[in-house]
Amino acid sequence: MSKRLAIVTTHPIQYNSPWFKCLSESVNIELKVFFTWGQSESRVINDNGFGIPIEWDIPLLEGFEYCFINNISKHPGSHHFKGIKNPTLINEIKNWGPDVILINGWNFTSHLSCMRYFKEKLPVLFRGDSNLLDEKGFLKNVARYILLNWVYRFADYALYVGKANKQYYLNYGLKESQLYFVPHAIDNERFGQEDCTMYEKIRKKKQELGINESAFVYLFAGKLEKKKNPELLIKAFQKLSNNAHLVIVGNGILEPELKRKYTEGNIHFLDFQNQSIMPLIYRIGDVFILPSSGPGETWGLAVNEAMACGRPVIVSDKCGCAADLVEDGKNGYVFKSGSESDLLNKMKLMNDKNRMREMGQQSKRYIQDWSILKIRKNIENVVLTKC
Repeated sequence: MSKRLAIVTTHPIQYNSPWFKCLSESVNIELKVFFTWGQSESRVINDNGFGIPIEWDIPLLEGFEYCFINNISKHPGSHHFKGIKNPTLINEIKNWGPDVILINGWNFTSHLSCMRYFKEKLPVLFRGDSNLLDEKGFLKNVARYILLNWVYRFADYALYVGKANKQYYLNYGLKESQLYFVPHAIDNERFGQEDCTMYEKIRKKKQELGINESAFVYLFAGKLEKKKNPELLIKAFQKLSNNAHLVIVGNGILEPELKRKYTEGNIHFLDFQNQSIMPLIYRIGDVFILPSSGPGETWGLAVNEAMACGRPVIVSDKCGCAADLVEDGKNGYVFKSGSESDLLNKMKLMNDKNRMREMGQQSKRYIQDWSILKIRKNIENVVLTKC
């Protein structure tokens, strides 16, 4: 007998929709997703981090049942607690009649209210990706400890995405028996797919950028914001003695300043590139680098994407994914956050195309175990055996 699972989340995003669809194909689970951020009913998302309105060019609402809940917040958005206020959310969930509820993120008015209401009425699953990698002052830590111990009393089980996230839950009062691994994953098949035209497309894209086919390329893709720390990467790149190129892909608040300060020929800026072309963009680079300094780089799903494209990676130790996805010397390196010299040293270790191809294949093999299918199987396991 199948069980009804209600998922509460803010809005359709490119990372969640594939596993919603996969989970809805389960014969054991009947799924409905409740989207709580009103503006997301349109295809255009105004995310402050991008600096521009964006519209994803892959379907985000196909293959699963969903509804959009009216959001009455005066300042709607997923960037603050009062940005998600849905007076009808609890009743609409009750009317659907779930057996289990999964809350994605607690730090919104409606999501926390939902956790509190359904506790003891239904099994409450919680999923987030926070970690302890960003150190805070003593008083802030005490206040946070008290708050989060209270919040997680309303969750029966937490679905952790990786090692750092698991340690976070244990630190804030959840027990080992309440924790289940449900990995952060992307659509590995879409990113890993290559056809006979891919090489020619890569060659043309490099040609457009003025990059010689034989040149070594480092690549960054993400929001141009302080958290991602793209300037650290640029400064380290400038100290390389070889004739490599650096491609910076994305938009954001730091964009005007970075483009003004760094105009040399071997540094190339590309605007935000949509999902359908990202598998090609990752393949322009020989190495993908995520230099985030935090706070708040809870994972770094671009690393999953780059690895699925067969690329080795260099990742800051402030990225939540570092402990799970990067094996030093095998598929990449982890460097000390904020250390230009450490990043530069790791970049120097990764400047040989033949070795990078070998490390990239290791990335591709390793990321196969971090899959959407594993998300589905592990959620099924929790719902069917514990709820």
